[in-house]
Amino acid sequence: APALSYPIDINLPQRTLNPPPQTVEPPPPISLRIDQGGVVYWDNAPTPLGQLQQVMRQTVERDPTNQPRLEIDVNDDAQYETLAKVLAYAKNAGMDKIGFVQDAE
Repeated sequence: APALSYPIDINLPQRTLNPPPQTVEPPPPISLRIDQGGVVYWDNAPTPLGQLQQVMRQTVERDPTNQPRLEIDVNDDAQYETLAKVLAYAKNAGMDKIGFVQDAE
């Protein structure tokens, strides 16, 4: 019996004459801390929650292709609602690099 064949479209990488772009050093990470009372600190400066998304947006607009990493440190007793707002603001501002600080015990 003859073998059946099915065409499959595959996008293979193509040879390019342009060298890859030069790697740019990433900017230093930004520290965002939420204390047990719900106060948010942007690089150790208290920042009202209502202004946080604008601050994040300005940070992204400086260089959208080379964003700093946002390192979030949350107090164990902080309310989840505050963290959820911070994460939503970061997403809406277009922040791509988000990590969480883990305390060594």
